[in-house]
Amino acid sequence: RGGGFGFVDEIVGGAIPRQFIPAVEKGIAEAMAQGGHFGFPVVDVRVVCFDGKYHPVDSSEMSFKMAGSLALREALAKASPVILEPISSLEVAVPAEMQGDVMGDLNARRGRVQGTDTLEGGEQLVVAFVPTAELGRYAIDLRSLTGGAGRFRARHDHYEPLPTHLYDKVTAGAERAKVGV
Repeated sequence: RGGGFGFVDEIVGGAIPRQFIPAVEKGIAEAMAQGGHFGFPVVDVRVVCFDGKYHPVDSSEMSFKMAGSLALREALAKASPVILEPISSLEVAVPAEMQGDVMGDLNARRGRVQGTDTLEGGEQLVVAFVPTAELGRYAIDLRSLTGGAGRFRARHDHYEPLPTHLYDKVTAGAERAKVGV
């Protein structure tokens, strides 16, 4: 993970003429951007192009671009891709007496508390990693939980694999969206 897109050309013997190799790479890159089976962009893939066929009349840059795209789709169908979800770094400042309630709420949102610190005026700073999808109503919920005394700052931090119990829910929703249900 985190390696990005890598393309390795291992064509030997001229199975594919050199001028068409960049078209294969471009087709793969475009297919990655369009998304895999569920429509999510594909990241962190290493592709090795080791064979192919060339026809002097029917081969074109477009045909090799399409071949790259179709090869990626076929490979993803055979692989076990992982869906990644965005994780935010969250800093919540609250009065000390409300720290436990806030930490419990973060745990309910699948958050992982990284630590706490004492701020000036006796406030507590709670630092946590929380799935970004769980923060949609956080401003409203924090205001309700603390009576307006809490404040927070969130920023994107990294991606993590989606938990198994949510994988089925997300993929089912993506399948329904593809058929227009």
